[in-house]
Amino acid sequence: MPSNVNPTVRRRRLGQELRRLRELRGMTAEEVAERLLVSQSKISRLENGRRSISQRDVRDLCGVYEVEDHRIVDSLMQMAKDSRQQGWWHAFGDIPYSVYIGLETDAESLRVYEPQVVPGLLQTRSYAESLIQGALPEAPPADIDKRVSVRARRQDRITSPEHPLRLWAVIDESALRRLVGGKQVMIEQLEQLVELSHLPHVTVQVLPFEMGAHPGINGQYAILEFPDAADSSVVYIEGVTSDLYLEKANDVQRYSVMYEHLRAQALNVEQTRHFISDIVKEYAGRSGA
Repeated sequence: MPSNVNPTVRRRRLGQELRRLRELRGMTAEEVAERLLVSQSKISRLENGRRSISQRDVRDLCGVYEVEDHRIVDSLMQMAKDSRQQGWWHAFGDIPYSVYIGLETDAESLRVYEPQVVPGLLQTRSYAESLIQGALPEAPPADIDKRVSVRARRQDRITSPEHPLRLWAVIDESALRRLVGGKQVMIEQLEQLVELSHLPHVTVQVLPFEMGAHPGINGQYAILEFPDAADSSVVYIEGVTSDLYLEKANDVQRYSVMYEHLRAQALNVEQTRHFISDIVKEYAGRSGA
């Protein structure tokens, strides 16, 4: 989907502009909510792009902020209209992490640290299916198939000839040792990991057990960066019932520094390929291949 019609990114940009207009008026979100007879949480969700913004919302907010330039109002109204379009992921129905997919679809680069599993953009279909079945044991087959299909569709960013995603993945050794789907599934997955690491825009590094404690010890996170300077970087932390998105400059900077430490402690690219290949041989030996 072209960048200029990505609904998730459009909502973020519109929310940032509405926040700027509010701050220019010297008003708090609570004061705006009181004027419009809505909850303060609604104003916050509109400004952080987590809620769909209607043209009526824009009209009401511009009225409160006394925006007199009709060109600005018209521009914001058009952004609101564009933000309500549906991204490709909506065709799959209700997806719990649709906000993240929207951001990932428009991102220019992604830095991810995974302590337990192979990153989703690098997974084989068999690995993804086994992983999702294990994580959601009560989910019906149709739901599992939908999630696997969405994951496969997301991977188009890796192979896109026109706009490939710059991916840097630091993966803990435990993700390579965790037997997901059986030995043959793991062999295929690890071989694909090595293959994808040869793409010019994909970098894979393994963080071996012997490195001990490290800055990523508390869990998975990803840092998304965008081609437009108007779109601030986002730190994404996946949760069980809800996800966390950090956009404040201080938060992004802190996680970026942590990531630099992870990259420095991990094996380099060539060492990583040899390391993964050795684990493949171990799986093949155990399976009698």
